[in-house]
Amino acid sequence: MSYSNFTLESALEAFQLEKVESAGTFSEIDPIAPSAYLSMGLTKKIPLAAAIGTEKARSELIVADVLVELREKFNDRISFFSGIDFSVDVDSGLVGICDFLVSLSPGQLLLEAPLIILVETKKDDPKLGLGQCIAEMLAAQRFNAEKGNDIPAVYGATTTGTEWQFLKLTGKNLQIDMEIYSIQQCEKILGILSSMVNQEA
Repeated sequence: MSYSNFTLESALEAFQLEKVESAGTFSEIDPIAPSAYLSMGLTKKIPLAAAIGTEKARSELIVADVLVELREKFNDRISFFSGIDFSVDVDSGLVGICDFLVSLSPGQLLLEAPLIILVETKKDDPKLGLGQCIAEMLAAQRFNAEKGNDIPAVYGATTTGTEWQFLKLTGKNLQIDMEIYSIQQCEKILGILSSMVNQEA
């Protein structure tokens, strides 16, 4: 068992989570304008990523650029990791490679305080990544507890690169925002991700 084996149903059942679905959980969060560099880059890269049509292309051309921008907005006080092994609990199936992790620590050599989990979906539907994302969020929650990190909420996002869906985990309470945010709303996505770093969402 690994993160990618979890479905929404199996993750909720295995970890006995209380699920709350709502439209627009994060919709009231203030947007943050992207830099000219990111805006120009996305204008060029979104059509290219769509034409290539692979998860790897969307990851390299869209998602990574958004996370680099997020890191810069926090003056490099946060870090992000891509494609790292994040095995926390073998017996519970909380093992595997994470697409992206955002950490509340600035260091890039060692993961210290995972806060936001991003899962890329292999098909063009963010909902297909929810089970995997929830499992990785639980792993982050357990990791933080073991390390003594005082991080009340762990956040998640499933993304196709062009569509984003967001989640929040506090204890056993899981909130799933049913609204899908388009990369054309980049300022909204940056606002939501920033609020997660600040624990304001």
